[in-house]
Amino acid sequence: MARIAGVDVPREKAVWVALRYIHGIGKHNVHGILEQARVSLETKVRDLNDDEVSRLREVIDSTLRVEGELRREVSMNIRRLVEIGSQRGHRHHRGLPVRGQRTRTNARTKRGVRRTVAGRGHKRGVGRK
Repeated sequence: MARIAGVDVPREKAVWVALRYIHGIGKHNVHGILEQARVSLETKVRDLNDDEVSRLREVIDSTLRVEGELRREVSMNIRRLVEIGSQRGHRHHRGLPVRGQRTRTNARTKRGVRRTVAGRGHKRGVGRK
């Protein structure tokens, strides 16, 4: 495995796929990185020579924020929103969707596993006989 930006990228995959294993590198900026480093898209990671790997490392280190640095920046941005008391900060703090999605249904990814609530599902105002 080649180690780029602190991540072991898979050897058997094409370079354009393997670079996406690095946090902060997506499908839109992989092509630019490979073009700057003068590496072919379809080259497998195992076929890269040391010179190509070092060029990839240089391009990624000089142009992008990836892995720990990016994660730290994102968490600092969220912490800032919470501290200033913004609406988005409150939503982050409470573990709710931030960008206007509904929460009456859906939002399971953000809110976690369902918890049963007593009395939920009965029609209100209707007594039993």
